[in-house]
Amino acid sequence: MTVPPDLESVTESPELPSADVSISVVSHAQMGLVVHLLNGLESHCRPVQIEVILTLNLDESLTLDPGTYSYPIIVLRNARPKGFAANHNQAFTHASGRYFCVINPDIRFSSEPFGNLLACLEDISVGAVAPLVEGKGGNLEVTARRFPSPLKLLGKLLGLGWQQDYLLDCDAVYPDWIGGMFMLFPSRVFNQLAGFDEHYFLYYEDVDICARLRLLGYQVEICTAASVTHHAQRQSHRDFRYLIWHVRSIVRYFLSPVYWKLKFLQTHGDDGRMRKP
Repeated sequence: MTVPPDLESVTESPELPSADVSISVVSHAQMGLVVHLLNGLESHCRPVQIEVILTLNLDESLTLDPGTYSYPIIVLRNARPKGFAANHNQAFTHASGRYFCVINPDIRFSSEPFGNLLACLEDISVGAVAPLVEGKGGNLEVTARRFPSPLKLLGKLLGLGWQQDYLLDCDAVYPDWIGGMFMLFPSRVFNQLAGFDEHYFLYYEDVDICARLRLLGYQVEICTAASVTHHAQRQSHRDFRYLIWHVRSIVRYFLSPVYWKLKFLQTHGDDGRMRKP
C-alpha cells in the first residue's frame, strides 16, 4: 500500500466480511478513551457489520491489538496534526461501508444503537441521523438545535432567553443540526457533500454540514429509539486557544455562502427540505 505524504503509516487488521457501517474515530493522545469505545462496540454492536478507521492525530503508542477485535480496524497515523474535518474526510477515503459514522472517543454504549439508526436512514429524505446523547449523570445533552443566528448567539452570550430548541418526546425529531460527537450518514450522501468543510477547525463543522444537507434537500434526524452516553472531555472550557478557534469558526460560518443561501431560503418561505410523499 502506498502511504500518502500526510500520513506516517497505515495499519490494517486481517480482512473480515465487508462492513455495513464504517466508523471514524480520531484520537488526540486519548488511547484510554479509544479502548473503552472499541470495547463497547465489541460488547454491544456485534449484530451490525462494522469497521473502524482509527486516526492517531498526535504522537502516541498504539496500546491495543487490532487483531483481537471481531471487526476490522484500520489505523491511520498522521505525520502532522489535522482538524476535525480533515481527519474524518481522510478516514472516509479508507471506508468501505454503505454508511459512514463519525464518533468521538468519549462516547459509550450500553445497547446497540445502529439498528434503529439505520432504519431511520431508510427514509431517503434523511441525510444524517444521530441518537439521543446522555451525559454521565443520565441527563440528556442538547444535541438537537436550530441553526445559529447572530441574534441568538448574542442572547446566549448575555444569558438571555435560553431554552431548549426541540422537545425530544416523540419517536423522531427533525432539528436543523445535530452535534458532531455522533453523526451517521449514508456514504453516498457524505460523498455528495464532499465531506466536512476543512476550512473550519474544531467548531461549526457539524453546523455547516447540516446546513449543506438542508440546501441539498435533506433532513437530519434525532432517533429517540437509540441512545449513547457522552463522557465529555471539556478541554475547550480550560484552554483559551479553543475560544479563539470557536470565534473564528462562528465568523467564518456567518460570512459563508452556505449561511446566506440558507437565510435566503428561510426568508422566502422554503427551507429546502425534501417533502415526504
